[in-house]
This record gives sequence, structure tokens and C-alpha cells, in this order.
Amino acid sequence: MNNSNIFPRHTSYELPISSYGDGCYIIDNNGKKYLDASCGAAVSCLGHSDKSVQEAIIKQTEKLAFAHTSFFTSEPAEELANLLSKNSPVGLDKVYFVSSGSEAIEASLKLAKQYFYEIGKPKKHRVISRKQSYHGNTLGALAVGGNIWRRSFFEDLLLETSLISPCYKYRHQDSSESEIQYGLRIANELEDEIIRVGPENVMAFIAEPVVGATAGALTAVEGYFQRIREICTKYNVLLILDEVMCGMGRTGSLFACDDEKIIPDIITIAKGLGAGYQPIGAMICQNFIYEAIAKGSGFFQHGHTYLGHPVACAASLAVLKKLINNNFPDQVKEKGKYLQKNLEITLGQNQYIGDIRGRGLFRGIEIVKNRETKEPFSKDLNIAGKIKKKALDLGLICYPMQGTVDGIIGDHILIAPPFIIDENEIDEISQKLKSTIELVCN
Repeated sequence: MNNSNIFPRHTSYELPISSYGDGCYIIDNNGKKYLDASCGAAVSCLGHSDKSVQEAIIKQTEKLAFAHTSFFTSEPAEELANLLSKNSPVGLDKVYFVSSGSEAIEASLKLAKQYFYEIGKPKKHRVISRKQSYHGNTLGALAVGGNIWRRSFFEDLLLETSLISPCYKYRHQDSSESEIQYGLRIANELEDEIIRVGPENVMAFIAEPVVGATAGALTAVEGYFQRIREICTKYNVLLILDEVMCGMGRTGSLFACDDEKIIPDIITIAKGLGAGYQPIGAMICQNFIYEAIAKGSGFFQHGHTYLGHPVACAASLAVLKKLINNNFPDQVKEKGKYLQKNLEITLGQNQYIGDIRGRGLFRGIEIVKNRETKEPFSKDLNIAGKIKKKALDLGLICYPMQGTVDGIIGDHILIAPPFIIDENEIDEISQKLKSTIELVCN
């Protein structure tokens, strides 16, 4: 029985107590070190002891901790918005700060709806998303996600959303088609669904450029997102890209959509934006969306108390400056190549490894019962849960998940280490993963 007064995520077992951080490691109250190979959930991109961010937080608290955004803006919020706008894809100029990824998604959905209302198209309200997606745990964000397990308890509370296939070549590409052909076939499902629902009713399509938690660093094939962009433009559907997990340098570009050579209408970021030092997220929209509000009602019907929190913005500003000034995205590309190669050498011949994929320091390892047939393990075996526990025992923090294939069956491990990781620490990840998988799956 857990004697803590904390209401935990899981009630069946007690977690170690974290005491302090040191670079890529977290140390518990017994002195045991854990290599953080997932940054929690792709959050701690600068590790756990960055002095420049710590100093920025202290400096801001000495000046001003909080000012409500209905009365004031703040210097760190203004500077952070300017820096984000300057480094965002073309046209994404207006930044709306929140406290989490789920909040950023909620804001994007409300903004999309209000935008069409302001321009005289109030019938547009439906969202199309993808199976095996995850966009947050608030009701609006959960409604546009496609993960069966996360939705199951709350279906009767959720808005109706259309779900099309993910771009998942490992399992869904036909042997008779090229990657390009496969990508176009899957992307065209969006057009089919828009026509089925009625273009006059569809307001947005939402997707992660690289799918994180629910599918394990699933990248799209070349041309897929370009076709998605074409379809959204054709039918006046807003393209919302969820970069909460894959953005802020994680894939080797500051924004993951840069690698897809497309520009969304709205983009959401969080996690790496604050690097774990403060809770913060943001929605960034095209100027034409902002202008519709500004020239219409003049008021965005949305808001939270901690919007644009000065301390959170100061911390995030320090993080973003470090990411840009130290060219971390380029470092991530190179370290990502080393990580991929290392995983392939160490795990590639293991009979339980089906696919090793991803981009930058965002890698997924799909676990299978039979690598020839790609048959997954039974859900009842809870392979992902056992891997998480065993890895923790061995001093490794990774991010395993069930439901990879269809939301119910299939297991994967998500690897997303801090950008400051070195080759020796990458070697440690691979070796501890090898031991973990052998102990759990054999």
C-alpha cells in the first residue's frame, strides 16, 4: 500500500523519490543514479542542471513573479514571443503562451473555431485527426486524439472527430508500392474524409510531424505532409501541427515541420520549450488568423490565469537562446545519427526488435514477438510496462508504451535523451536497453 498523500498516476506501486539532477542523470534519495534517456517525456532537453536557466529564473523572481495578462504583458514574454516569431516558419508571427501542451492544443482548437466564426463560416467545426495520435489529456485535446486506450473512459464526453490512417510504413506500406506512392495514398484519405463530412463543415486537420508517445517516433514518408498541406489549402481547412513533443530542436530542426518543407496555419509547442525548468507551452498562429480576430470581435474567447507567466517565460527565453546560440538542432542531428547507428548495432539483430526509427534525438524501438511476421506480443503480457520497470531497476529512464499497432496491441520504447548527451552516455543507453529487453522478453 502506498502511504503517500499524493494521488499518483499508478496506485499499485511506489516510485523512487527524486532528489537532484546532474546533467543527463537524476539521482534519487538513496543516491542511485538514473540515466534520463527520455527526458521524462521529451522535456528536459538541456539536462537537469543548466546554470543559465536557473539564473534566469532567480533573476526574474527577484524582479516580478506574476502579473495577470488581463492587466499587463511582461518583458520576458515580449522578448520570448519576438524570438519565437523570428525563428518560426514564415507567417507564424503571433504567439499565445500557456502552461502545457494540452493547453496549447485547446487554444488552437478554440482559435480555429473562432477564426471561421469571425470570417462568416460558422458551420466549420469538425476536426480530422489520425489514428494512433495523441494531442493531450484535456477534453478537447483528448477528443482530437486517436489513441483508444486514453479515450476509452471518456468517450461520452468527447466531441465527434474523424480519424484517418497514420503514415506508418513499417506496417502499412504495400510491397507493390514505393514510399512516395504509399505516402500519397495515405494522405489522400484526408481529402476523402473532407468530402465525406462536407468541406463546409471541416475546420482543421491536426497531426504530429513525428508521432511521439503513441507510436514511438513515427516519421512520415517523403511527400506525405506536402500532400496534406495541398489538401488543407484546397478545402480551406486549417492545418494544425502538434510539435509539443517533437519540436524545439528534438528532431534536428528547431521546428519539426521544417524537415517536411511545409508551413502550418497553427503550430503548438511545449515540453522542450521550457526544458522542464518551468511549465510552459505556446500556440503560434499565422498572422491572417490573428487579423481575423483583431478586425472582428477583437477578443479571443479563451484564457487561463497563468498565461504568459513571467518566470516561465524568462526560463523559456534562456532555454531558447541557448538552443539557438549554441546551434543545438545541428548537434541533435549528428548525435541522432550516432544514436540510431548505436541502437542498430546493439539491438538490430535481436529477435524481438521489429523496427528502429525516428529523427534526431527522437527514436522509437518497436518490440515484436516475431520479427519475420511483425506479430506483436499479447496485450496481457504488458511488455511495455515490464520494460519500464526493469529499465528503472537498471538505472535507465525510458518511455515504453503499449498499443503501438492499433491503440490496443503492440509495444514500443521511445528514446529522447537530453541534447547535451555524449557518446559514452548513448552507449550506456543502448547497453542497458539490450539488457532490459533480454530480461523481459526471453
